[in-house]
Amino acid sequence: MSNEFPGWHGTTIVGVRKGGKVVIAGDGQVSLGNTVIKGSARKVRRLSPGGYDVVAGFAGSTADAFSLLERLESKLEATPGQLQRACVELAKDWRTDKYLQKLEAMLLVTDGDQLYVITGAGDVLEPEHDCTAIGSGGNYALAAARAMMDSDRSAEQIARDSMAIAADICVFTNGNLTVESISK
Repeated sequence: MSNEFPGWHGTTIVGVRKGGKVVIAGDGQVSLGNTVIKGSARKVRRLSPGGYDVVAGFAGSTADAFSLLERLESKLEATPGQLQRACVELAKDWRTDKYLQKLEAMLLVTDGDQLYVITGAGDVLEPEHDCTAIGSGGNYALAAARAMMDSDRSAEQIARDSMAIAADICVFTNGNLTVESISK
């Protein structure tokens, strides 16, 4: 998977699991090269296949991410209540299907209990420290979130504060947030 496409520069998504809740927050900036195209995109979405709630955030090409979200939804319909299995099936398809191999995006997904990052390399990664992040400002948001995990802040406040720090550092990230929370 190439890191050269413009979609990598324009997103930060962070996921935080704390206090029985998982929060996914994403910024709203869409960039094409060094130009901001839009500042209010929604890159965090709630999916409800068959009444099973999942929150997903995406980084990378928007069209590619929507294709992956549709595939994830169909995997969840085929395996109701089994987020891990649906994620593994999506990752296997993504890695082996000639069409899907060309998709350049990443997903961060949760059902309020489990939290995963899904990549086109066939990875389904579960964070070790109850927080994870993707996108161009992901490392900044992740470092900030990890530093706050032992504080009295809630999952939502950690997500919001870590996104604010990423937006201050990464020129491809803004402070216009979409925040979704989910509990198991």
